[in-house]
Amino acid sequence: MGEQFDRQFGLLRSLLVYRGIPWRGAQLRRFYRRFVPAGGLAFDVGAHAGNRTAAFRQLGARVVALEPQPAFIRLLQRRFGADAQVTLLPQALGRAPGQARLMSSPRTPTVATLSTDFVQRAGAAPSFRGVHWQDGPLVDVTTLDALIAAHGKPDFVKIDVEGFELEVLMGLSQPVGAVSFEFLPAVRDVALGCIDRLEVLAGEGRYRYAVSLGERLSLLKPDGESADAMRAWLRAMPPDGPSGDVHAWLTR
Repeated sequence: MGEQFDRQFGLLRSLLVYRGIPWRGAQLRRFYRRFVPAGGLAFDVGAHAGNRTAAFRQLGARVVALEPQPAFIRLLQRRFGADAQVTLLPQALGRAPGQARLMSSPRTPTVATLSTDFVQRAGAAPSFRGVHWQDGPLVDVTTLDALIAAHGKPDFVKIDVEGFELEVLMGLSQPVGAVSFEFLPAVRDVALGCIDRLEVLAGEGRYRYAVSLGERLSLLKPDGESADAMRAWLRAMPPDGPSGDVHAWLTR
């Protein structure tokens, strides 16, 4: 009974956070317009309640959305199941196909992860004091390369997988037009590894990088900066600094 209540509470909390602000959709569209062209293709990796998927569709893009949490894939199916331009996959991404154990926090389902290292390290951070992870289901894992083979090369890949971002990018063998991935001060080495991976895929200096903090939907440096400058910024973050997303886009 208690666990079921926690799961329902967590689902409601996510809906309020991600869909309870009337003007949020317009903000998302304005922010992502530079990355997601009309008629393009976006991958929403860790789609959760679907607010990014909705924004990408409203921008005129086709969307492949992945979400391994059963309650949230059901929510996405109710919301987008009739849309032929949205492909919903109840899967996670990694460096190789297979299966993995999903760890989740029923009351805070936004922090579901496949990374035991993330649970151990981020769990010690003050901002995660209220998070209590537990083992969830075994979920199917595929790769970005497999998605590209099945659906085409995306213009934009949004990755929000709680400490598993580098593993997702290790399943990619070619550069894509634009990528975003989450960063967290407690596990900043994951974000640094993501930058290294993108530089290997595209060649040094082809990507520009910029940060958005939290859910503010604005880039600190809209023109972007080099990989070295982005690495320096991440390394300089205080341990109790804010989380956010690193956005990378090809310039040549």
